[in-house]
Amino acid sequence: MSDIRIGSISLDCNDPQKLAKFWADLLEGNIAFSVEHFVAVKLDSMWITAVKVEDYSPPTWPENEIPKQMHLDLAVTDLTAASARAISLGATETSTQPSPDTYIVMLDPAGHPFCLTTQIPD
Repeated sequence: MSDIRIGSISLDCNDPQKLAKFWADLLEGNIAFSVEHFVAVKLDSMWITAVKVEDYSPPTWPENEIPKQMHLDLAVTDLTAASARAISLGATETSTQPSPDTYIVMLDPAGHPFCLTTQIPD
């Protein structure tokens, strides 16, 4: 069986640095990696990432005019095995794969995006 674990939760936003600082401070984590469009916060047992999305609009919860926005990053040791397992359980690979050597973008059976990646350390 492939080694798969929740590696991080990624939050869409318009200001990744500000959002990551909030979560790092609130959860007593550390900013481990930062570029203009992406910031990773290391916590004791997992990571939270903030990802810049052009023309971001926050969710209108509990109304559903603009739905919630996040995706899971699943840490894996073998992309091929993990992808095959996810597909066997009902996931599909997206047609766009920005960096298939390091992560594979998938959709769960309800259409929610998630990524399989070898880039999240223990």
